[in-house]
Amino acid sequence: MKRAERGITLMELLIAITLLSMLSVGLLLALRIGLNTYEKTQTRLMDNRRVAGAQRILEQQLEGLMPVVAACGAGPATGGVKMAFFEGEPEVMRLVSTFSLQQAWRGRPQILEVFVIPGADGRGVRLVANEIPYTGATGAGQLCTGPIPGSKGFHFAPVTPGPRSFVLADRLAYCRFLYLTPALEANQPPVWLPVWAAANWPEGVRVEMAPLEPDPSRLQPIAITAPIHVHRSPEIPYGDSGY
Repeated sequence: MKRAERGITLMELLIAITLLSMLSVGLLLALRIGLNTYEKTQTRLMDNRRVAGAQRILEQQLEGLMPVVAACGAGPATGGVKMAFFEGEPEVMRLVSTFSLQQAWRGRPQILEVFVIPGADGRGVRLVANEIPYTGATGAGQLCTGPIPGSKGFHFAPVTPGPRSFVLADRLAYCRFLYLTPALEANQPPVWLPVWAAANWPEGVRVEMAPLEPDPSRLQPIAITAPIHVHRSPEIPYGDSGY
């Protein structure tokens, strides 16, 4: 009787290779699914951080409003008209803030321009901010083109986006600004106005916006309300105002 020879057959080898291949493919698919999930989670987290960071920056810029009394239309031959430097339109807002995008609260005051422009490919709108170094009341007054006839407001030079513009929010269905004014009559609540044409500063600013494509799984842009604390009057000259 012959002794049986030890070893594997070709069929057993093919079965082993097939099983190993199937196991490798399964591991690769699981790894790919895991990496895709991780990438989506990271993207969603970064988007949420970007939205939250932009809203926090906007709140700090508004709360850092500096009550500058500027000389509207000042030039070499004229001293200009004294004004509370603040532009408040439904889609344009201009003020001086002690909060800087580059250096936060440690930076120099900046002239802040916040405005709404069309979004990419004409879909929706985006909220954009410009910063111009604040050089004094005379420099700020050059952005004012003159008083509005029959009103306490002033005309300002138009705002334009540039290479250094910072996008605070994108892919928005709408974005508009409202300005809080004291009640016109006693025992009445304050009023939110779409246009600010008073001789002083508002008591608060509200930025209303909504996403173009709502996604419950992501942090959505929401309305921002920032109080404005100003304890001076543009009608009274101060030692630091140059008047």
